[in-house]
Amino acid sequence: MARAALTTDAVVDVALLIIDEKGPAALTLSAVAGRAGVATPSLYKHVRNLAELRSLVSARIMNEIADQVGEAVLGRSADEAIRAVMMAWRHYALRHPHRYSALIQTPEPRTVEAGTRLINILLATFRAYGMADSAAIHAARCLRAAVHGFAVLETEGAFGLPEKLDESYDLLIHMMITGLHAPR
Repeated sequence: MARAALTTDAVVDVALLIIDEKGPAALTLSAVAGRAGVATPSLYKHVRNLAELRSLVSARIMNEIADQVGEAVLGRSADEAIRAVMMAWRHYALRHPHRYSALIQTPEPRTVEAGTRLINILLATFRAYGMADSAAIHAARCLRAAVHGFAVLETEGAFGLPEKLDESYDLLIHMMITGLHAPR
């Protein structure tokens, strides 16, 4: 990467390459600078520190997930939309396991916009079940916990039994959809 091309977005791009190749633990300012072909102090024009870089990376990842989930639900509603959300989210985690593990899970300022986009997609999907306000928030939390938990366990190889993971995930989707139809 030419020095003139170094921007904050370019620094995040390089950080994502490092994460994709070696995992989140390999992300250091020194590694990014080396990969970008600049001295580490040159990065400080674009990011204050490693924490800010991790935050920017997390925001990018959250936006990627929101983009994919948003595309998956277009033209779908109710059960079909829930299935699409859950499949798109899982597929992202499987395609980018290191990125997914680099995602900051706690709310923080840089991920608010992307997180809000993702939540709004979920809230719109839950309207087909007559859910709004608190009920939709509770449903979004449950869906996130289910998808995220499965994705983390799967990407870390934590499912050791021989049953097919796709079948387990289909059951999880079925359980989520059944729960959404349950009287409240």
